[in-house]
Amino acid sequence: MLEVGTKAPDFLLPDQNGEMHSLSDYAGKKVVLYFYPKDNTPGCSKQACGFSELYPQFLEKDAIVIGISKDSVASHKKFEEKYNLRFTLLSDTELSAIQAYDVWQEKKNYGKVYMGVVRTTYLIDEHGIIEKVFSNVRAAENPEKMLEELK
Repeated sequence: MLEVGTKAPDFLLPDQNGEMHSLSDYAGKKVVLYFYPKDNTPGCSKQACGFSELYPQFLEKDAIVIGISKDSVASHKKFEEKYNLRFTLLSDTELSAIQAYDVWQEKKNYGKVYMGVVRTTYLIDEHGIIEKVFSNVRAAENPEKMLEELK
């Protein structure tokens, strides 16, 4: 994981509509940047729905939420439409941001070892500095906890 107090790596990635976004686009706002393994899986769906439900409260605190996974733009679009998500999902099929944020790691599931995205949330301040890091987060609880961090 990246360290608190370091400059968050910038990125340039397409969202669920194919529009490009960079972290620097959000200078002056707090950014809740969360990395998740896969669209339409139970944990990832709970996490996304939680962020979507609370999104107006994030906006009230002058913060935005961005989700990143290695899924395609088309997969993100279906995920957004299925759950009526209200925030930006970025597609990182080349793993550029995923690796820059050190969330591409060895995982184990039922004895099988493989590389994958470790569910991680970064809170980035208005100047692009990492304020807090949450690794191996509980998907269903993460949105509420992040909102509390902004108080």
